[in-house]
Amino acid sequence: MISLDTSAIIVCGGKSSRMNGVNKILMPLGNTIVIGKCMLAFEKCSSIKEIIIVCQDKDREIIRSEAQKLNISKLSGFAAGGETRQQSVINGLKKISGTTELIAVHDGARPLVKPQHIEKTIKDASVFGGAVLGVPVKDTIKVVSDSIVIDTPCRSTLYITQTPQVFKKKIYFEGVDFALEHDLDFTDDCQLAEAVGTKIYMTSGDYTNIKITTPEDIKIAALLLEEQK
Repeated sequence: MISLDTSAIIVCGGKSSRMNGVNKILMPLGNTIVIGKCMLAFEKCSSIKEIIIVCQDKDREIIRSEAQKLNISKLSGFAAGGETRQQSVINGLKKISGTTELIAVHDGARPLVKPQHIEKTIKDASVFGGAVLGVPVKDTIKVVSDSIVIDTPCRSTLYITQTPQVFKKKIYFEGVDFALEHDLDFTDDCQLAEAVGTKIYMTSGDYTNIKITTPEDIKIAALLLEEQK
């Protein structure tokens, strides 16, 4: 039987430049805060054996306190945020258990991810080596250069990538080694696995798994959360 033991790395190292300086992961949402909702979703997944939070040092005690309030038992440690997303994830990798089989990387600003979608992405990654949660684009996409439209990709082939993005540990570490060796800095975790030849499976998610990026997004998340009750 394939082991699905998974370490979750939740990345919260952003500077919240589009949130007027307010740390989005600490903003109230429902009965907790944004990062609290993320932790709850991963806590409910049987495949998740540990949760590592990558964040600014000054946020650790707030997050640890919130985890205690929510009875989060899988929070195993913290790592410092890096200068880039890739460096932040690498810092998180240093904290994972040696026995884990898969690595799930999640944006701390996606608090509405559903446990069943996390589990499905993990299962797909165990089969294909890597999997990413996503949804088809709804709008027509234009490729633009110097304000001129130069291409219109076929919409049926385009997906919005979300998180978690899940990989077999060996594949992900190979991708990290490749990126460091060639001085590459990827903004998307799938690119690390793709760089060493892994074909990533697209796991179907839903449109409620939004990323909190602007002040308007937290209002939308609150409304979506209310609808889920």
